[in-house]
Amino acid sequence: MSFEEKIAWIMGVVAVGSYGVYLALVLGMAGSMPLVDVPYVAPLLWTVGASIAASIALHALFGILSPRDAGKKDQRDREIYRFGEYIGQSFVVIGGVAALLMAMTEADHFWIANVIYLAFVLSAVLGSIAKIVAYRRGFQPW
Repeated sequence: MSFEEKIAWIMGVVAVGSYGVYLALVLGMAGSMPLVDVPYVAPLLWTVGASIAASIALHALFGILSPRDAGKKDQRDREIYRFGEYIGQSFVVIGGVAALLMAMTEADHFWIANVIYLAFVLSAVLGSIAKIVAYRRGFQPW
């Protein structure tokens, strides 16, 4: 497995894990109050921060464990990275448009923030999946 594929796995797993923790925290607090009244800001910030820290730490750990492979990219790695990022970024755009429409309709801040967070998670997960599939099944640039 190439170093870049390992990084794609890290990004996908960390994104899913941190979002799962966020959902568990928010939905756990929702048992005693309406969902839109749940104090979501602190859990959102903590899970995003923990996700970033875990991703950096795991990236460094894998770099230490396989120093020959770390930082080495060939043309195929660059094309697969770009391909995955294009797929992932489309979900950031979709989430941004959805949040903009929700703001225009004066939706609650809870829903707007959660749509944006979900868009970032989907971007990371689907971009990682696209990269992993490209590494595993082959990649043919058009």
